[in-house]
Amino acid sequence: MDKQLTARARARDLGVVVGALPTGPLNAITDVEGVLVGHTTIDDGADLHTGVTAIVPRQLTAERRGLPAAVYAGNGYGKLVGSTQIDELGVLESPVVLTATLSAFRAADALVTHLMDGDPEGISFNPVVGETNDGFLSDIRRRPITERHVLEALEGASGGLPAEGCVGAGTGTTALGFKAGIGTSSRQLVVDGAPVTVGALVQSNFGGVLTVRGIPMPVEELIPGEANEEPAGNSCMIVVATDAPLDARQLARLSRRAIFAMGRVGASYSHGSGDYAIAFTTAPPRLTAMPDAALNPVFAAVMDSVEEALLNSLFMATTTTGVGGRTRHAVPYDRLPGGGA
Repeated sequence: MDKQLTARARARDLGVVVGALPTGPLNAITDVEGVLVGHTTIDDGADLHTGVTAIVPRQLTAERRGLPAAVYAGNGYGKLVGSTQIDELGVLESPVVLTATLSAFRAADALVTHLMDGDPEGISFNPVVGETNDGFLSDIRRRPITERHVLEALEGASGGLPAEGCVGAGTGTTALGFKAGIGTSSRQLVVDGAPVTVGALVQSNFGGVLTVRGIPMPVEELIPGEANEEPAGNSCMIVVATDAPLDARQLARLSRRAIFAMGRVGASYSHGSGDYAIAFTTAPPRLTAMPDAALNPVFAAVMDSVEEALLNSLFMATTTTGVGGRTRHAVPYDRLPGGGA
């Protein structure tokens, strides 16, 4: 059991393969060229388990201030800062920052600082900040996130394989009765003769029954004596990036599929779960949008990459005891279908 709690592995390393499409080299959102990820983690080993995760499209520059984008609210019980302007204009104008619910507003202010530094003449900015509630394991009312934490995540963003599990905005999150966190995955395909990459990154913090390749795996069965207590304020944030030439309407269709993919891993989509997906493309401007009839394989890539990212967010997380002595256990590997540690 000690090995299961400390030595963590991604879904594919455990023999859990989602779909038939190949992954990118890193099997991560950073396989989409120019997309960077940074984390800042706050973990005092006691009451604070929280942090910041930043998704930074390098294509956002002083010359190109917006990328085609869309947001879908599967359930709008959340605080997604900046979403209405994306809905209105179909454009993402900032990196996407993820954090804890009560720190979202401080994170948005810090993101404005970052945007102002990049545009000294600007007088209007639309920071995009998503959140989930990590109050089950972290003392969320202390609101420990500062401007420096956000700027460190933004400035430290890189194109390598992002850390997963209990890191950044996923440090204190839980899902499906287990410890969860950050997860990522990608798919590569050819559409109309052109290569396309789709990547997803998730911040998992939602209720339901863990389902792996169609097999329900209740926490009560995998960890005898454990109860699947669903914390208040559970949610999920999903960010989908692609280099496919899509317009905002088509990206909205992708974002809906991202939320649908939560059902594959057993999400309950409960009353208090703020489930959001943001989708954007890094494709060069003025490219003709892909025809809708060609989108089916892209939809499949979104569904598969989000499903695998959600599984990675759980499989890479470690058992954590937090505020009030509450504990969420890591998923034990020995009963997973298709393999195990």
